[in-house]
Amino acid sequence: MVVPIGYALWLSLFTEQQSGLGFGGTQTVFTGLGNYLTALGDHAFRDGFLVLIGYCALYIPLLLAGGLALALLLDSALARARRFFQLALFLPHAVPGIIAALIWVYLYTPQLSPVIGALKSGGLDFSFLSPGGALPAVVNIALWEWLGYNMVIFYAALQAIDRSVIEAATVDGAGAWRIATGIKIPLIRSSVVMVALFTVIGSLQLFTEPLIINQASSAALTSSWTPNMYAYAAAFTRNDYGLAAAASVLLALAAAVLSFAITRLSQRTPRSRTKGRTA
Repeated sequence: MVVPIGYALWLSLFTEQQSGLGFGGTQTVFTGLGNYLTALGDHAFRDGFLVLIGYCALYIPLLLAGGLALALLLDSALARARRFFQLALFLPHAVPGIIAALIWVYLYTPQLSPVIGALKSGGLDFSFLSPGGALPAVVNIALWEWLGYNMVIFYAALQAIDRSVIEAATVDGAGAWRIATGIKIPLIRSSVVMVALFTVIGSLQLFTEPLIINQASSAALTSSWTPNMYAYAAAFTRNDYGLAAAASVLLALAAAVLSFAITRLSQRTPRSRTKGRTA
């Protein structure tokens, strides 16, 4: 882990320049923070972070709420065929991300998709392969891939709860909704925080799904739609590996800052509640 990170940092300090007024070969030149300033000054790179903010605002609440809801349903006394539904919900996560994106691109293509045809017959005309539909399209693919995985994490945490606590609450007259929101969710709070942390880190690394959509329809989104796509285009389209490394390092720093903030916030919340109860 240390060697690739160190190499990326080293690479980000250099750039390739042509000698001889553009007629000679290229030479590696030390540029210091030049690549970082170039990336930060590029509106395409900055717009990629705005896309990530919108993506996280949609994706993370839906993922956490959906995963918790499914796990609570499976953990309830009314649930039947738990193992079947666990497997059925987890199976999309076993599909490789590229294959999943290709499947959904097929389902998003108006001329091919039976889903789009059914929506149009019902009076709903929405294009997922348009600039306005690209973000919901990517969020939908990610939910399909990761909802079952996080549901399994939440369900495992719920199964670890002492059943005597739930039985005592039932005897005291607490209903299913009260038990779920007042007992089960607070007791698996550490799992919720862990899933939220990993989801934030994964969201910042968004790459595969929008890349496949871009290849299917360049009108839906640009080749630098996310910071990861910006770094990929810089490295393999423009052959500017120093700029790509600098963009990657900046993205890693953003992920580290957000991870630290979420961890600190999760550690402070229980203390503040304890102080409030004591007062």
